[in-house]
Amino acid sequence: MKARRVLAAALLAVIPSSFGFAAEAWGELARPGAIVLLRHATAPGTGDPPGFRLEDCSTQRNLDESGRAEARKLGEQFRSRKIQVGAVLTSQWCRTRETARLAFGAQQPRDEPAFNSQFGRPQGERDAQTAQALQVLKRWKGPGTLVVVTHGANIQAMTQMPAASGEGVVLRPDGQGELKVLGTIAP
Repeated sequence: MKARRVLAAALLAVIPSSFGFAAEAWGELARPGAIVLLRHATAPGTGDPPGFRLEDCSTQRNLDESGRAEARKLGEQFRSRKIQVGAVLTSQWCRTRETARLAFGAQQPRDEPAFNSQFGRPQGERDAQTAQALQVLKRWKGPGTLVVVTHGANIQAMTQMPAASGEGVVLRPDGQGELKVLGTIAP
């Protein structure tokens, strides 16, 4: 019984700070010049099937209905918080494009190959792609918030933070040419 009370107290101590972290991150997105790296919404599985082709969505791992609902909810959260989206960049994978379209509208997303999936690629290629993606982010000046819909491995490589499906990591340039992680958001 004592162990349960200690565990419950520990969980209660952590929960408010987690909510504060998310609230602060949403607040930062409302300020011009913010960046959010979103992992695509739920697409069951890992990686892509053997022989997948970038130009053929039927050969890729795609969003399921819960993923589509997550993407719509994410867009609703941006709109309800009146976050001005300045640009939406996506990888060229169908699941990132669909997440972006459902959340932000068909006219918003633009492909940026620097955010293509790194899953299964050799380390040297991943490092070069991460450096290229970071340069894209560091050039962002606004107006509004830059939304990047990409993949979990890419977010981890750029921020050292994991992101579950539909989650985002909020960043801001720090004035010294680096990107500061400000928090995380979820649908």
